[in-house]
Amino acid sequence: MPRQRQPPDAPLDRAAFEQDALALVDRLYAAALRLTRNEADAQDLVQDTYVRAFRSAGQFEAGTNLRGWMFTILHNTFLNERRDRGRSPVDADSELVEQAPDDRHAASNPEELLLRETMDADLKAALDGLPAAYREAVWLRDVEQFSYEEIAAIVGVPIGTVMSRISRGRRALYEDLVARSGEYARRAGTGGGGRLRRV
Repeated sequence: MPRQRQPPDAPLDRAAFEQDALALVDRLYAAALRLTRNEADAQDLVQDTYVRAFRSAGQFEAGTNLRGWMFTILHNTFLNERRDRGRSPVDADSELVEQAPDDRHAASNPEELLLRETMDADLKAALDGLPAAYREAVWLRDVEQFSYEEIAAIVGVPIGTVMSRISRGRRALYEDLVARSGEYARRAGTGGGGRLRRV
């Protein structure tokens, strides 16, 4: 059961902050996986995100949008790590992150179950094929359901740019999926072993 929203001027309850932040681990991992396209890198990105979030907890205003704040840290951490591949590993106690429930493969509600069942191999491949900026914008809007304003704040670009990235990303996804379905139809018509199977 979600905790009641605190007024913005309320002092930060550190234990409640950490519990609420850790409840987002699956969503952050899914976004990290779309950004990095590699499970190990996604896990590292999420861990680094939590380390930075817990270190910066004093900067979070109680009662404001924790999910948006965490996704902003994830996005900035990803950009920083891409710019600085040779950085030293963060030396911090991440025991809380390690203790977070690992239920990425278990849906917590019917909408997540439906999403996971419909995110078939073709859609994942098409999404992964998008340029990173489009992929992130589409994911934040269509999966995480952030508003355009929230996405603009998370990725640090004007709202018009966000809308353009989402529009172009969706169009590219559509074209990729149409092309894939045409390829299935063409191969099915050839008969024999050339037929592709959906996973």
